[in-house]
This record gives sequence, structure tokens and C-alpha cells, in this order.
Amino acid sequence: MAGKDFLSLAELDRDRLDALLARAMEGKREWNDGRGKTPLKRKVLGLIFHKPSLRTRVSFEVGATQLGGSAIYLSDREIGVGSREAVEDIGEVLSRYVDIIMIRTFDHQIAVDLAAHAKVPVINGLTDLLHPCQIVADLQTILEHRSTVEGKVVAFFGDGNNVAHSWINAAASLPFELRIAVPEGYEPDRSIVEAARKRGGTVVVTHDAIEAAAGADVLYTDVWASMGQEEEKEARTAIMMPFQVNERLLAAAKKDALVLHCLPAHRGEEITAGVIDGPHSVVYDEAENRLHAQKAIMEMLLP
Repeated sequence: MAGKDFLSLAELDRDRLDALLARAMEGKREWNDGRGKTPLKRKVLGLIFHKPSLRTRVSFEVGATQLGGSAIYLSDREIGVGSREAVEDIGEVLSRYVDIIMIRTFDHQIAVDLAAHAKVPVINGLTDLLHPCQIVADLQTILEHRSTVEGKVVAFFGDGNNVAHSWINAAASLPFELRIAVPEGYEPDRSIVEAARKRGGTVVVTHDAIEAAAGADVLYTDVWASMGQEEEKEARTAIMMPFQVNERLLAAAKKDALVLHCLPAHRGEEITAGVIDGPHSVVYDEAENRLHAQKAIMEMLLP
């Protein structure tokens, strides 16, 4: 890994990302075959949650257990980041108790500051800027179903959000084409796009959903209003409806296109029930792979 922490896929070059994905897939096979390893024996994972999550909490807790360790859940009620306790104190103190920290929070800078002051590895379980763990699981899912991402076209629809940003970072390291289809005013962060292109990534930002879907190997979407954006939901729904992943978009993609969604899904909004529950959907494989991707991340941070 690049450094002691896992905060962004932008920190990983192709070799490191390829190695991480290979370990995630091998670890999954080992566990399913009854050959699971326990590199986290006598290790403790600290989980800091400012945003709740079904997949993130369960996959990290189960993953730590399967690797021979244990996990402790901490909400902001216990910690009070920035109000009751300074981030630097939290990092220093938790480093005396646990061996690795995962944080799922709003402001990305909190994760950065925590990593700067912690003496143990810090994993970004999601911030408003990035969601790198999710994309590792997504890439693993594509590899399992298509054996490679090289030369593939991944089309992302909806909001240029944290998930889109981490897809952009991945495109800077791996040889696939990424198309981001969003309404005007909802484009991904320009600096992240430009940085990926400078590293050789093929990233296209468009306002035409059909153009993005044409011949795509993967169709991907996320909720239109994330936690903290509930008041914007009605307005966002009206604006983003042309970017719904539906049967019309699926027809424009390759005949064997995969459909991914990081969940939770709002059927009838960002994706139709017919598509997410249809034969092209691999969203439950994708959700399962959060477990194995994150186990691989923990293994690589605690060799």
C-alpha cells in the first residue's frame, strides 16, 4: 500500500491496486474453501461511525472476526469529534487501544486529520468526498464476472458524488474508460477529474445519459440524495430522472452489460425495479464483496 493508511484510491498505482484486488479474490476463495487465514489474531479494529450503514458496519465487523480479530463500534455520541474531543487527541488515544481504525464520516478532512495523528492505519469507510472501499468491491465484482477491466467501459449515472470520485481515481490507475453522466451543475470535482487525466486515466463527463450508456460494459448508479441531503431529495429527483438506470439505458449498453449499485437502492428513482432485480444485476455479489475487499485492505495494512 502507499503509506500506512487507506484514504483514497488516488494513492494506489496500478501494481498496488492489482495486488489488492488479487488478494481480495484469493481471500474470498480461501474463506469459501475453508482455508481462511487469521492475520488479525489478537488485533482490534476500531470503527468510528458518523454515518450509519448496513454494509459498512457488518462487513467490517465480520471481516475482522473472520481474519481472527475483533471490532469495537464507536458512534459520535461516544466520541464527539471536534466538539467533545479534538481529532488529534482521538487519533493519539485510539492508537493506544486498537490496531487499526475505520472511519465513516461527513467531512473528508476529518479522516485526513485522524490519519495524520493516529499511529495505526486508518481506513476511509466513506466521506462526503470519497468512498474507496466501495470501488475496490465493485472492481472485484467486475473481475469475477468478466475476468478483466482492461478495455471495458464503465458508465456512472446520477450525481458526481463521492462514489463517482473514487471511480475516477480508479480510472487513473487501471486501463478502462469511465463515463460520468450527470445533470448540469452536478458534475464531479473538476480537480479530481483533471488529476486522473494527468495520470493517464480515460474519464469522460457528459450530460447525455444515452451517450454514456452506448456500448458500455457496466452501468452504475447510486442514490440521488445521500445522508445530509434529504431536504434536496424532491428537487434532485426531478433533475436527475433523465439519468435513471432503466430498461432504455440498458438497451443502449452491451447485450451482456453488468448493472451495479452500491446500495441502499431506491427502486423507481435512480434505478428501476426491473433492472436492479433483473438478469444483468450483480448488486448482491457486489455487496458481498465489500466483505472480501475490506478484508484484503486490512490484511495489506497489517501485514
